Amino acid sequence: MVLKVVQCEANVRPNVRLSTYKEPITTKKITIKEVAAHAGVSYQTVSKVLNRQMQVSKETEQRILNAVRELGYRPNQIARNMRANRSHMIGYSWVPTAPNQANHILDQFLSSMVLEAEAAGYHLLPFPFREGERLVAAYRELIDTGRVDGFVLSSVNYNDPRITFLLERKFPFVAFGRSNPEVDCPYVDIDGADGLCQAMRHLISNGHKQIAAIAWPEDSRVGNDRIRGYFESMLEHKLDIRSGWIERGEGTFEFGREAASRLFRLPAPERPTAIVALNDTQAIGALHAAREHGLEVGRDIAVIGFDDAPMSQYLLPPITTVRQPIREAGRKCVEILVALMKGDQPQEQQVLLQPELIVRTSA
Repeated sequence: MVLKVVQCEANVRPNVRLSTYKEPITTKKITIKEVAAHAGVSYQTVSKVLNRQMQVSKETEQRILNAVRELGYRPNQIARNMRANRSHMIGYSWVPTAPNQANHILDQFLSSMVLEAEAAGYHLLPFPFREGERLVAAYRELIDTGRVDGFVLSSVNYNDPRITFLLERKFPFVAFGRSNPEVDCPYVDIDGADGLCQAMRHLISNGHKQIAAIAWPEDSRVGNDRIRGYFESMLEHKLDIRSGWIERGEGTFEFGREAASRLFRLPAPERPTAIVALNDTQAIGALHAAREHGLEVGRDIAVIGFDDAPMSQYLLPPITTVRQPIREAGRKCVEILVALMKGDQPQEQQVLLQPELIVRTSA
């Protein structure tokens, strides 16, 4: 009876070959001294070659690399970081997007930073954005515990306490955005005023004189930078600036729709023929409001957004918008920060990138 059971089990697995069985790979930690012995060099030589602190002959270098590969050596990164007093981490926090919204600009910015950081041997450490007095606390904790080597700051505003704190601590950081004009610190920013100037020039060259703006609250540094281009262009071309044509509120679809509806309800002689919005989400709201008021966007009313979010080109009509070089901004932030963290002097510590007007059917 026992023999039959054994025979049945053997028949179930006819393709098993005991001769091909191998012992499991050992989990023993390979040391740098074992690599050195295998390569026939000192362990100091192995360490310096792997850390690119020494040049040796091609033959010796190849022997070391072969030994590393054959033995499966993995350096203890934590120990290396402790010896170098570095974490190879870059701290970054941002204001979270509402659950029912997407933030394609943030996605592009994060993607470019992650790729640039990885190429330089660093990783991104995201952490929650705090408001009020807790804003600086997370930065202090990450510095004091040695978990990051530098920061990229986002959502920079006037009198930003993070900038003051990091300057006082002499800790490496780059701000994505400018703060007060008198504050001298490393930053990468996009010239929002120039972006609005490009949009206004396009509208004015097409005969528009009654141009409204859907703007952000007055305490928004980025919003004020962008709307400055509107005011400068209107003054430059000696066009009337009417208070009723300036709508200020959040950068949401709902506010864009409400603001545009108020503009469309103005008496015909006072009604604007064109609208510039400070982001594409507001502009999409204006598109919906135009349809609700029986207006054809691109013919009866011109609408221009800002950001060139991916969906803007697929709407009906496609939105004319200002494209930000957001990937370049992320790349530049990390490039400057890596140089500062290494104690080097970047070629430029303050970078202002130029946006580009993308003309489509809505204007």
